[in-house]
Amino acid sequence: MLKEFKEFALKGNVIDMAVGVIIGGAFSTIVGSLVNDIFMPILGLLTGKINFSELYVSLDGVKYATLAEAQEVSAPVLAYGQFIQNIIQFILLAFVVFLFVRAINKTRKEEPAAAPTTKTCPFCKSEIALDAVKCPNCTSALPDYPEQ
Repeated sequence: MLKEFKEFALKGNVIDMAVGVIIGGAFSTIVGSLVNDIFMPILGLLTGKINFSELYVSLDGVKYATLAEAQEVSAPVLAYGQFIQNIIQFILLAFVVFLFVRAINKTRKEEPAAAPTTKTCPFCKSEIALDAVKCPNCTSALPDYPEQ
């Protein structure tokens, strides 16, 4: 079992995937900073200086001045503002990944379709060589065969 695991782990696809996960984690940190440090302050300014990270509902009925104060006393809270930030971060991350994949797909060249090497026998419907004069399966003479 250890030998099989070693073969699996050393395959190129697994290593490529691991590198992708590591880069994705670093990329997620950059997008998180973009959301928290740039977009959320601008969005807060546009929405009347609302700080989304401070939006919460206290479930114990007590009013707290800040979310930090409520968390300090271990009050049960719904921090829906942080949820809104996470949704915005997800949408931005998905959009950037979409743009990245789109750019990569544009650089790839489409391979032309390979010329057919077989045709279908009109009598028995089996696949036969393109230049066949007789079907090797039903031995019928083929009506329209290419001239040689």
